[in-house]
Amino acid sequence: MKTGLIGTAVIAASVALAGCATSPGYGSGYGNSGYGNSGYGNGGYNRPANCYDCGTVTRIETVRGNSNPNIAGPLIGGVVGAVAAKELARRNTDSEGRRNVAIGAGAVGGAIAGNAIQNRTEGGNYYNVHVRMQDGRTTVLSQSDIGGLREGSNVRVQNGQAYAY
Repeated sequence: MKTGLIGTAVIAASVALAGCATSPGYGSGYGNSGYGNSGYGNGGYNRPANCYDCGTVTRIETVRGNSNPNIAGPLIGGVVGAVAAKELARRNTDSEGRRNVAIGAGAVGGAIAGNAIQNRTEGGNYYNVHVRMQDGRTTVLSQSDIGGLREGSNVRVQNGQAYAY
């Protein structure tokens, strides 16, 4: 009777301890990636071992967007500013000298505003992101936003853009 009771206790303890065990890929601290592998072979990073689209950023270059001089923005802004100032001066003063000064000031102000608007709408800078892929290939991606990427970042390349993961 004592032997049966001891055997039952051993079986119960074994079942209880088996419930505490974890599978190798989850909760073991070695690349808990959710891809079903144990993390060995992928360096412990949260990425699959054989990812064709994965790589590491080796360099980021900032490139000026448009190197052409701004002509259209200041020209159109100057004309619009001069016409608006001429209309305002015609309604508010009798002096020809004051009208001419107002037209000149309107043209200068319009040109400055037109230049600023053109600079804003043309975008500004973009970035060349150099990536060394896991299989040894290198690629350069041109994108307008790097979204927190820096040299050494692990990235996935999709649709011609590098995304950190």
